[in-house]
Amino acid sequence: MKKTSIAFAGALMLTSLSSFAVERGEMLANSCFSCHGYDGKATGATIPPLGNYPASLIVSQMKAYRDGTRKGTIMPRHAKGYTDEEIVLMAKYIGVQGK
Repeated sequence: MKKTSIAFAGALMLTSLSSFAVERGEMLANSCFSCHGYDGKATGATIPPLGNYPASLIVSQMKAYRDGTRKGTIMPRHAKGYTDEEIVLMAKYIGVQGK
């Protein structure tokens, strides 16, 4: 009986952790939507929509903004506030929004 309870508790924790990652990615991406449009679907000419961007492209561009190899006005300042893990989480969330 104890083994079953422990196994169930472990499975429940794993499920909770994976849903936390999705929720955290969504939470982090919300800051992007104020400029890039709700769910990454901006309609302006100067700010690109991010929905449907491949996550790998968002990650590489955010890291380039953060390390200064990609120039910008606002984005370098934003990018410096995120860890690699946070950039990946938000990129995964944003990349599925236009689908």
